Amino acid sequence: MFIETFKSGIFNKDFRRQLLVTLSAIIITFCHGIGLGWLSPMLPQLQSAAETPLDFVIDVSEASWVGSMISFGGFSGNFLFSFVMNRFGRKVALYGLALPHTCIWILFYFADSVEWLYAARVCAGLSGGGMFIVLPLFIGEIADKSIRGRLCSFFSLAINIGIMVGFIISSHVPYHVIPCTVVVLPICYVLLTTRFPETPQQLMRWGREEEAKRSLKYYCNCDGPTPSKESERAYQKQFQEMRDALQQQTKESGSESLTLSDFCNKRALKAIATGLVLMVGNIFTGTFAFINYMSNIFERVHTQLEPNTNTIIIGAVQIVGTLASIYLVDRHGRKILLIVSCAGSALGTGAFGLYAFFGDETEADLSAISSWLPVTIMALNIFLANVGIISVTMVVLVEVLPPKIRAVGTSACLGCLSCFAFTSLKAFPLMMEYWGLAATMWGCAAVSVLCFFYVIVFMEETKGKSIYD
Repeated sequence: MFIETFKSGIFNKDFRRQLLVTLSAIIITFCHGIGLGWLSPMLPQLQSAAETPLDFVIDVSEASWVGSMISFGGFSGNFLFSFVMNRFGRKVALYGLALPHTCIWILFYFADSVEWLYAARVCAGLSGGGMFIVLPLFIGEIADKSIRGRLCSFFSLAINIGIMVGFIISSHVPYHVIPCTVVVLPICYVLLTTRFPETPQQLMRWGREEEAKRSLKYYCNCDGPTPSKESERAYQKQFQEMRDALQQQTKESGSESLTLSDFCNKRALKAIATGLVLMVGNIFTGTFAFINYMSNIFERVHTQLEPNTNTIIIGAVQIVGTLASIYLVDRHGRKILLIVSCAGSALGTGAFGLYAFFGDETEADLSAISSWLPVTIMALNIFLANVGIISVTMVVLVEVLPPKIRAVGTSACLGCLSCFAFTSLKAFPLMMEYWGLAATMWGCAAVSVLCFFYVIVFMEETKGKSIYD
């Protein structure tokens, strides 16, 4: 049975091109993950006069700015790449993601003041904000609805693998060697991106029907000289469905331009509200801040394991959580994963806060359990967050928004995500410093509880939903 499921899923020959194109496109998210993971082990070094690999040392306030500057770039990247994607197409936007990412490593290499680090993090935000807009829509448009959830989850998997690689190399590889190695990856990404066509939906919007047919045949893997009858029938059905849906959208709107009424109807408002709640959950449940400041967090709870070792363990757990999400998302649906994830995040951050309270506030002797309990609690929390609220959020966002406002609605939600991320990354180290780690963790737990109730009461299941509905 497992073999049959394996063959009928993303590895089915009809979906082979969709899988390969997705794997090529997410190389840039892997690169972005390395940039994110680089910060956590490197930040304590940059704050230490004895360990800094650069000619300067940064303080807590500057560290919070280094962490949060990524969100400035993210906000700009959301809207910049949304414009590029809608004006020039998905492929041009994919090419453009490589430019700011390449700048990250050049700036890191030549940094001679903290402002260079700020600029590098802004570039990381530009590429990250852009890829959160472009890649879920690109993958959603090329993927068959039966595997769309799994392919979109590859986006999160690539980021998490990149984060773990970033944790490892910034812990064990000399500072100036890292940029020289990683800068090769975006070049490989651009070369691979030239190998596949624009999405058929975008070509149809431009009125290039013949090119759209060839593109759809490519992604359906039926563009050979002798395609099977079954593949040809599936292609014809999918093309007709796509054409009818796009024609219906144009007919209903009367034009391609958006109006206020497109956003103010009941369906659109509910979809946007769901998107915003998911953005809040994605950031303020704490996982993104944890990833950026993981080594600092483990230093504060005085774990017996070396903080960077704990951080690498958490990076591996993230990957396992995302793999679980990929396996479950198209089998059991999006809603149940989000419910389990929000509940698990609430329990995990609450328990970690309790541990921090007894270890920090009461100065209790926790030496007997400090070697395993903090990393175990954090690992459980990160695993459950990646099963749902991290991995599934972008899948649901693409599926829940009506087609006509999908690009703009996604940009708006991700613009809010960048604002939330800035607030979280700027405030988190200051809250740890002035409020204590326990109170900070309990705040994250409270947000998880609110998201848990919203998903149960208001969110609809989107599994199996057509991208055109």
